[in-house]
Amino acid sequence: MSQPTPGTPSLLRAINDRAALMVLLERGPLTRPELGALTGLSKPTASQLLARLQEAGLVVLDGIREGLPGRTAELYRINASAAHVAALDVTPTRIAVAVADITGAVVSEYLLPTPGRSGGDIVEKVRAALDGACAGVKLGDGDPGAETGTGTGGGIDVTALRRVVIGIGGAVDPSTGRLGYAAHIPGWHIPDVVGTLRDGVGVPVDVENDVNLVAQAEQARGAARGHQDYVLLWADEGIGSALVLGGRLHRGATGGAGEVGYMPAIGAPTARDVGRRADHGFQALAGGPAVLRIMRAHGLRGTTPAAAVRNAVLAAESGGRLAAAAGEALRELASRLAVGLAAITAVVDPEIVVLSGGVLIAGGDLLRELVERELHTLTIPRPPLRLSTVEGNPVLAGALDLALDTARDEIFGWTGRREAPERGGNPLATTPLRP
Repeated sequence: MSQPTPGTPSLLRAINDRAALMVLLERGPLTRPELGALTGLSKPTASQLLARLQEAGLVVLDGIREGLPGRTAELYRINASAAHVAALDVTPTRIAVAVADITGAVVSEYLLPTPGRSGGDIVEKVRAALDGACAGVKLGDGDPGAETGTGTGGGIDVTALRRVVIGIGGAVDPSTGRLGYAAHIPGWHIPDVVGTLRDGVGVPVDVENDVNLVAQAEQARGAARGHQDYVLLWADEGIGSALVLGGRLHRGATGGAGEVGYMPAIGAPTARDVGRRADHGFQALAGGPAVLRIMRAHGLRGTTPAAAVRNAVLAAESGGRLAAAAGEALRELASRLAVGLAAITAVVDPEIVVLSGGVLIAGGDLLRELVERELHTLTIPRPPLRLSTVEGNPVLAGALDLALDTARDEIFGWTGRREAPERGGNPLATTPLRP
């Protein structure tokens, strides 16, 4: 596929098209004069641009703004159904899916239970989860995006997805293509996991560490917004972290940067002591099973580690008979979390530390303050600790962000191109239009 030559009219058109699409994406429906003013384009250029984007199926009319004369009253908006992306959050017991249109609006969600210890065919599971989510996408009568799917009102076909991003508790080694650090999720340890999924599902697929995705969501819309160097600590059933350095996610040579559950920690057995597959390191010190043991030792219960911590916080704040014991349990947990976090902080020296995951969210400001106090007694760097502010499922939020960034780069970067009916009939592939 040929690309615009630098300095040519086709390159300038591509730049203008992308700028206009991003303005429409951020500002909502606009009139032609408003779009021209915001992009600095002349009236004739703005008119030609809108005609070009309409022909490409990326922009549609959105009614008339009252009180404005003539054609300037016509409103234009991004065609939300021009493309769809999907995000998956994979755990040992279920696959959660969200589908979003090109504006970022979530248009369908689906949950596929995956019980049992056997792995099974992961392509089959991922395809089933995507089928369920895509069937729930509603396209209204006459929707210009209906041609990307199976018809109006009846969902879209999986092959119409522009990009799929899968979040999972592991990391793909770029040198081998295998998923590592994921012994707890059976079935995913196959050669070339990304290529296998891409070929089996029929659309572009990325597989990313789930905690890395949470960190990206925090940077885009959460507690880490505006920060270039930060650590995200995730604590739930498992312990993990993500490192963002200089504004970029640090993955490491084998993709395992941030897999701190395996990190040796004071007071915890090492892999040499108990074996690599047994509980050891930071996970043994402060992972989900350890949290439950701490809480039970102080007379506190919960069906999950997060529930037990939530009960401890309620008890500590109630002033009742369990208040003292709950406070002691939370201080012990904070001390253990701070030990592992101190090792990370001493090496990375981040601006802030973001706390996420079920245990830390359940602990709220009370647990955050206790961990921060303990951490600041252990290390010379004293970064502030902040709770996650991303709503809903942060893994899906980060995966959708990544999928949308890639899809928009592909689509908005080549708006002067129309697609032949390839990739499942998606009209946004890349057959050049004449300038």
